[in-house]
Amino acid sequence: MASFNRVILMGNLTRDPNVRYTPSGTAVCEIGLAVNERRKNQSGEWVDEVVYVDVTLWGRTAEVAGEYLTKGSPLLIEGRLRMDTWEKDGEKRSKLRVVAERMQMLGTRGTQNNTGSRPPAGKAPPAEMGDAGVEETGFPPEDDVPF
Repeated sequence: MASFNRVILMGNLTRDPNVRYTPSGTAVCEIGLAVNERRKNQSGEWVDEVVYVDVTLWGRTAEVAGEYLTKGSPLLIEGRLRMDTWEKDGEKRSKLRVVAERMQMLGTRGTQNNTGSRPPAGKAPPAEMGDAGVEETGFPPEDDVPF
């Protein structure tokens, strides 16, 4: 039987990104994403439910996250689920996480989040990570439009 492992999440960072490097020099960044869902309960009142998701970014995407994102930054992540397992004090433990394959920053261009913080002088954050051929506007070049 075939399988499909794809996750798309949109939320806000729960903490500042912390970029580390593997011994081979590959950047890795662990971030937390808070995803909110607003729904009505049985009595008709609006209730906010928050899901916290751990996300791992690799390579240049991890470096961009560390450079331009801060706690509270809105972000769209596309990736796959992975189960981490380990043993601590003789007990087996496991945790489900998302390994990001694509990251889209959702804040206003030129700001890290809605607080108005700006990136370093002369540097504008990339519109999108993971898609080749994306112009500065964040949209594909016009000749790539299929209609």
